[in-house]
Amino acid sequence: MKANLMVRHQSHTKSVFSSFAVLVAALAVTPIPVLAAPIAGLAPYQRPDGAPVIQQFEQSPAWNERALRGVSQPVPASFKWLQDQGAWYTPFVLPGMPGYYDLRQWHTPPTRPVAKSGQ
Repeated sequence: MKANLMVRHQSHTKSVFSSFAVLVAALAVTPIPVLAAPIAGLAPYQRPDGAPVIQQFEQSPAWNERALRGVSQPVPASFKWLQDQGAWYTPFVLPGMPGYYDLRQWHTPPTRPVAKSGQ
C-alpha cells in the first residue's frame, strides 16, 4: 500500500473526529426545551395528574379472535393467561417479525376456501 494513501486516510479520520467532537460539545451546552408532557421518570411511583385511566376493559370476541390468531384449536391450556390479560400491553396480540419468524401467519393474508365445482 502506498504511504501517501495512508496519510490522507489518517488526515480524513482526524477531521471527522474533530467535527464530531465539536458537534457533541455544542449539543452538550445547548439548553433542552422543557417538555409539556409529564415524564414518568421524574416520579415513577405515581401517575401524573390528569393521566388517562382505564375504567373497564371488555375482551370482545374480536379481541379474542385476534389474540388467538394462528393458534390451533382446541386452544392449549397454556393460553389460560389470556383470560386475565385485561388492558395490559402484551406483544402476543400484535404481529411480530415477517418471513421465517411469522409462526402465527400474521403477515400472510388469510386463504379463502376453494369452491368445489362440477359435482
